[in-house]
Amino acid sequence: MTQIREGALVLSDGATFEGELIGEEVEITSGEVVFNTVLSGYQEVITDPSYAGQIINFTYPHIGNYGVSTADVEATRPFCRGVVVRDLARRQSNWRSEGDLESYLRSEGIPGIAGIDTRRLTRHVRENGAMPAAFGSASLDLLVEAASSEPGTEGVDLVGSVTTPRTYEVGQGELRVVAYDLGIKKSIVDQLSEIATVFVVPAQTSSDEVLALDPHGVFLSNGPGDPMMAGQVVTALSALLGKVPVFGICLGHQILSLALGGKSYKMKFGHHGGNIPVRNLDTGRIEITSQNHNFAIESGSVPGVTETHVCLNDGVLEGLRCNDIPAFSVQYHPEASPGPHDSRYLFQEFADLMASFHGGMS
Repeated sequence: MTQIREGALVLSDGATFEGELIGEEVEITSGEVVFNTVLSGYQEVITDPSYAGQIINFTYPHIGNYGVSTADVEATRPFCRGVVVRDLARRQSNWRSEGDLESYLRSEGIPGIAGIDTRRLTRHVRENGAMPAAFGSASLDLLVEAASSEPGTEGVDLVGSVTTPRTYEVGQGELRVVAYDLGIKKSIVDQLSEIATVFVVPAQTSSDEVLALDPHGVFLSNGPGDPMMAGQVVTALSALLGKVPVFGICLGHQILSLALGGKSYKMKFGHHGGNIPVRNLDTGRIEITSQNHNFAIESGSVPGVTETHVCLNDGVLEGLRCNDIPAFSVQYHPEASPGPHDSRYLFQEFADLMASFHGGMS
């Protein structure tokens, strides 16, 4: 019988939760704790590079019941700091399963803690905001010290830890897209490769290097952390706007907004889930969306745009379209499948925008 490893989770404000350690064995891991409301898709969440620097608290009580599969991996490895669950399934049951979740966490070096009252933890974060935390087998005093010294995500450059070290090419389409990897998900690359030949480039790629690839369009990916720390990408984008069509998702939406003169802010506890309703202001249609962001763009702060999407839960700006140049973006993840395909049309809109800008090519 597997020996139970006791541990505790401590928030920077002193709130303490006792539980059972799972995954990679560590004395202390720390990060900013956020809660995610998905009912399924836990592996896609864990492997989303946008969670770099964060500890993921799953609100759904039963996690791991269908195991893990290589088909559901969104990056070369997970970048999150840890995983918190109420009840970790000890047996997986699914025809696609290739293993159990805890073994996967161990193999990828990701620590976790189970048996936590995730409902209480979620309510605490909702009331007090996302905050640094630490968990592990260390003493409470050391965990408190680690949580107190954890910087969180504001003012921290996390993109540099998740971006690709070199350019790579995917797809064989007539259109050519340069995709900035700010923490890009595999499913986004898959969607882009259906409409274009995609050159995925590091976040530090200059505008001259992008233009040397002769793209029909530029894509700005999702990614972790504070958009104000992505200044190099903002500078490069400022030199590209108007020269090629631009499409941004999540962090890419925020970077486009900053390059246009908008203002970002850190949300109290962010949007993390796969069931968030967004209204398309052009059509009035409601889209069920997947989201993962702790920062947002201030509505009304971006000059020269039409705001196209809004979150129905709290009114947060979820999309915009430039009035005079070919560029648009959304805060949510149209490549994900909660709706299941409510927002996939945005990739075709990008293809149509590129074709129109370059003379109606097919």
